[in-house]
Amino acid sequence: MNIKVLGPGCINCKTLEARTQEALNKMNIEASIEKVIDYSEMLSLGLVRTPGLVIDNKIVVQGFVPTVEQLQQIIKQQSL
Repeated sequence: MNIKVLGPGCINCKTLEARTQEALNKMNIEASIEKVIDYSEMLSLGLVRTPGLVIDNKIVVQGFVPTVEQLQQIIKQQSL
């Protein structure tokens, strides 16, 4: 599973990264989380609003920070 957190490094981006890691830990899934702060790369991935979360090259979250429980559901759906 390839996971990227997209954003300039603001508090929402950091919170999204921490919650994503917590969700992965609760699900016993090992995955590395790559931080993307380069705007041109974010645009090339199709991001319109930060923060964003990309799983296996698909944007699954943008413009808000989901709860850990919501992230678990998102991760579960992407791993099917």
